[in-house]
Amino acid sequence: MASDTPESLMALCTDFCLRNLDGTLGYLLDKETLRLHPDIFLPSEICDRLVNEYVELVNAACNFEPHESFFSLFSDPRSTRLTRIHLREDLVQDQDLEAIRKQDLVELYLTNCEKLSAKSLQTLRSFSHTLVSLSLFGCTNIFYEEENPGGCEDEYLVNPTCQVLVKDFTFEGFSRLRFLNLGRMIDWVPVESLLRPLNSLAALDLSGIQTSDAAFLTQWKDSLVSLVLYNMDLSDDHIRVIVQLHKLRHLDISRDRLSSYYKFKLTREVLSLFVQKLGNLMSLDISGHMILENCSISKMEEEAGQTSIEPSKSSIIPFRALKRPLQFLGLFENSLCRLTHIPAYKVSGDKNEEQVLNAIEAYTEHRPEITSRAINLLFDIARIERCNQLLRALKLVITALKCHKYDRNIQVTGSAALFYLTNSEYRSEQSVKLRRQVIQVVLNGMESYQEVTVQRNCCLTLCNFSIPEELEFQYRRVNELLLSILNPTRQDESIQRIAVHLCNALVCQVDNDHKEAVGKMGFVVTMLKLIQKKLLDKICDQVMEFSWSALWNITDETPDNCEMFLNFNGMKLFLDCLKEFPEKQELHRNMLGLLGNVAEVKELRPQLMTSQFISVFSNLLESKADGIEVSYNACGVLSHIMFDGPEAWGVCEPQREEVEERMWAAIQSWDINSRRNINYRSFEPILRLLPQGISPVSQHWATWALYNLVSVYPDKYCPLLIKEGGMPLLRDIIKMATARQETKEMARKVIEHCSNFKEENMDTSR
Repeated sequence: MASDTPESLMALCTDFCLRNLDGTLGYLLDKETLRLHPDIFLPSEICDRLVNEYVELVNAACNFEPHESFFSLFSDPRSTRLTRIHLREDLVQDQDLEAIRKQDLVELYLTNCEKLSAKSLQTLRSFSHTLVSLSLFGCTNIFYEEENPGGCEDEYLVNPTCQVLVKDFTFEGFSRLRFLNLGRMIDWVPVESLLRPLNSLAALDLSGIQTSDAAFLTQWKDSLVSLVLYNMDLSDDHIRVIVQLHKLRHLDISRDRLSSYYKFKLTREVLSLFVQKLGNLMSLDISGHMILENCSISKMEEEAGQTSIEPSKSSIIPFRALKRPLQFLGLFENSLCRLTHIPAYKVSGDKNEEQVLNAIEAYTEHRPEITSRAINLLFDIARIERCNQLLRALKLVITALKCHKYDRNIQVTGSAALFYLTNSEYRSEQSVKLRRQVIQVVLNGMESYQEVTVQRNCCLTLCNFSIPEELEFQYRRVNELLLSILNPTRQDESIQRIAVHLCNALVCQVDNDHKEAVGKMGFVVTMLKLIQKKLLDKICDQVMEFSWSALWNITDETPDNCEMFLNFNGMKLFLDCLKEFPEKQELHRNMLGLLGNVAEVKELRPQLMTSQFISVFSNLLESKADGIEVSYNACGVLSHIMFDGPEAWGVCEPQREEVEERMWAAIQSWDINSRRNINYRSFEPILRLLPQGISPVSQHWATWALYNLVSVYPDKYCPLLIKEGGMPLLRDIIKMATARQETKEMARKVIEHCSNFKEENMDTSR
């Protein structure tokens, strides 16, 4: 079971400060620029956390607004100290790095910061005397500067500037730099001259960079412990250089087998060379490589004995010469991963759940193309088999979705995997905290990626949660997203159906404040538009029925939403639907339930007082649709109208007395033990019809409703009736001269039911 440990005080304070910058840490200068309060002094632990958490919030929390001058808070090292910061995506621009140029940074990770230009290269020089770790992964424009050559002044050009590659920058002066990541840089950057001034590199990542001559790597043969050459087109010359780097503990020569054609083929001889020459090797990644010749033992030997990680028993023959098992061996999309005896504690591959999870863990940050395929394998495992490492799987998928919220493949496969990882089979293993993280990342996906498959997967995943309870902490946001999905007139039918179902569930069993807020967001109007579209298409499907059901729920004891329904031609749609779909029982029940809510609002009842509406309600009294529900709801609408007295009866036809007789007849035809398709949160609208003599039939309908509910569902409705003060009102009916005898008898039976229930459930323990 995942832990529900609350967030630390540091985490809560950091989050609060970042969401209220100008009220906590800083103030606004000229209503725009943030400045740190002069009496605030922050150590590096707090400053680093503020910056890194800020980046996380901007990238992962779509309801968080970044501040243009945030980094200016850390411009003065006398009051703030930054040492280790990780910045990513388009959040970071040249002026942001410039703002912190006086800081003594030890670790600076810039990941996919495509808005950084050559201006930031000059800023990097400011950190040269202190930087130990630097990552420029995916910062593809940082070696470009803008130039305005002659002839580019044409006012009709969209961008009159031209980008020119900077070739004279080197890491001269970066004397302390030990860890450098230049992955996914452009091919034309002169890597060899760029790196030559670095004397003691310990870790180098050149992912995706193509260089035909790797001899320059030998200048660090006595210091380099980690080398990543992912997606580099290797040759025998590269291998000869690599095996000279005798200090290597981690070597990654993996590739994405789908990205392009690679001439180099991995052989048994190359693997043997790695084992013989790189005696310190603890981690090796050869994922995606085709093995040119047979490197494994026979199938018969494979099947003999228990699974082992001992090198001497290795199924991969060259690895039998290893002195000890590897800590990590990358074999994703490599046939060797399917062997039995692999001499490594952790293996990435596609053979089983453990290997797949290791792959997601290893490749998420920098290799979304590999991660999406690994998550797709996890999706199959969760869908077809059973996921044995659920919590780990969920956390890894959440991390991947946060890290790559604009990557279509990750969003599609990740959201699909979440659907299966959060279903009821796994619910008991998930904490509230973890399920909330899932909800947030799903909503982020819906906000960031307006793509049909992602939207459908996200909506389906939300259906795995208890609604509205588990979504209440993001109530406004989820409603806004669902309404935006339902807004377009042309929309994928399956998404529409799921979204309307979710909308309906969200407004059921929530307080009136929530309903009013959702109504103001456009909920009522959106549902009416959906109904109108279905009506034009002459289709009564789940979308139509759910839309009316949602309107029924959102108008319950919410006068503003009832008024909105009337103002936007709701009654016309009601009549049109009744005429177009005369046999659709559930539709009629939902529509009459909604009109019952409207009729409960005294100020709106005059709008229902037309000959056409009264005739329709009267005719529906005789309906047998959906048991007694349609007839019951029609009678409820008329009961509230009758309650306003004869003087409010503003129509000549049908006459009040005639409708009254039909109501008596309908009530007498109902079975008191009818099971109901209705859910009352409060009896207040019914109870207000009891203490009056102006409309005995309304009083009788209300008493019958209470009798039916406390008889069939005593555990739910007896306590509710007692709590809301119904018992004294029923006793008053018995004494009332204007009440009909049958109404009095029914009132006695309701009192008797509730009294018996109270006695049976009395606590007699001492």
